[in-house]
Amino acid sequence: MKCFCLIIGSSFLFLSPLLAKKPNILWIYCEDLSPWMESYGYSTNAGKTPALDKLTATGVRFTRCYVPAPVCSACRSAMITGVYQTTTGTHQHRSSRTKESEIYLPDGIKTLPQIFLEHGYETFNKGKDDYNFIYKRDEHYSVGNPKLKPGKNQRFSIKVGKMDWVGVTKGKPWFGQIQLKGGKAGTRGLKDKADPSTMKVPPYFPDEEMFRKEWAHHYDTVRVTDQDVRKIMDRLKDDGLLENTIVFFFSDHGNNHSLRHKQFCYEGGVHVPLIISGPGIPEKAVRKEMISALDISATTLALAGIELPDYLHGQDLFAEGYQKRDHVVSARDRCDYTIDRIRTVRTEKFRYIRNFLTDRILLQAQYRDPQGPTKRLRELHASGKLGKIPEWAFFGKRPAEELYDMEKDLHQVNNLAGSAEFVAELKRHRELLNKWIKETGDQGEQPESKANLRAVYKRWGAKCVNPEFELLKK
Repeated sequence: MKCFCLIIGSSFLFLSPLLAKKPNILWIYCEDLSPWMESYGYSTNAGKTPALDKLTATGVRFTRCYVPAPVCSACRSAMITGVYQTTTGTHQHRSSRTKESEIYLPDGIKTLPQIFLEHGYETFNKGKDDYNFIYKRDEHYSVGNPKLKPGKNQRFSIKVGKMDWVGVTKGKPWFGQIQLKGGKAGTRGLKDKADPSTMKVPPYFPDEEMFRKEWAHHYDTVRVTDQDVRKIMDRLKDDGLLENTIVFFFSDHGNNHSLRHKQFCYEGGVHVPLIISGPGIPEKAVRKEMISALDISATTLALAGIELPDYLHGQDLFAEGYQKRDHVVSARDRCDYTIDRIRTVRTEKFRYIRNFLTDRILLQAQYRDPQGPTKRLRELHASGKLGKIPEWAFFGKRPAEELYDMEKDLHQVNNLAGSAEFVAELKRHRELLNKWIKETGDQGEQPESKANLRAVYKRWGAKCVNPEFELLKK
């Protein structure tokens, strides 16, 4: 396993002259939100996200942050430990939902809240746990825990509390998470909405009103998210906490309104916003290097002056010995009842994707099937009117490898993996992924256990059409 062993509390020691006491640290953790803001190059939202613009002005904006998984429970399981979900065995979406399929973290690996509690912090999560391992919530969070029957473990994602820190002991430092709906936000009351008629959808979508509306809707959810951020920052100020609270703003993965984004390893699924602001953080700074969202976990501990465990897969972004990454890896495995295995490597210029299950199309049976855009894609495919690029993207034979020039092909529709000109790049990226699989102990190398598949089948029944479920149906 590759790890970054850093000096004790590197960020805190470096910033300590600016801090009178241990800082509070707040994660504003969005669901399903791509960085569709003006500061990230999306002019449609120019002037529409003043709170996020202000947060950027008082901190650091990271332009290329990539999550370890493009789906919530796998990503959140990784983020809360600072370790790849594929290393801890928490990579299959929505695991540990039955007694038979329980998963526990490997010995020696703790969650960030546990570590903060050991260092005198109070901890809370006003929103979503959604971890793929079994845990007793009161051993991780000191505030806001629902009552459970004696001896019962927390097995499911829960949503509690509001966008605040009520319940924290006054004067004690805290590490907290506040959940925002992000890309799932309702926009009914939003007065200033993006105009669907002005939207230019990617070439892998039909240029139809339905898809333009979906595209515009995500811009609207970013605007609603901005309003939520303003409320949180105003409350911090009103409670006298703003001057001693470091805020992280980020998402668990990309846009859920678009196929080929959420749950997939293309740029739109794993690229998320990241803004860090607060006392001791540089102002009006932009960092353009590639980072992993697992660096958020490591940086969070370092800013509190906590020694970083040597098993972390991230590094302190503000450490004096910080070294830029030359690549970032993300991974997708089973999502709900849809079995897949995809790995991706993002380098400075290229995105490499390896599809391990090439017997199934991209648009195999999945949770989006009842939704209008998915139905429309299938309808156009059946009638032969879908178009060359969408037909290839969603219904074509899945290639074993994909390679895209991200400088020339942002939408990733020109696969270079079969081009003689890019043989060397393909080999380089293939070797990077092979090394990562070996060094991190990627547990996706083994099929999911029958116990886990049985739990999935029990939950989803007839929707489980992948061949892996056939043995369970007999």
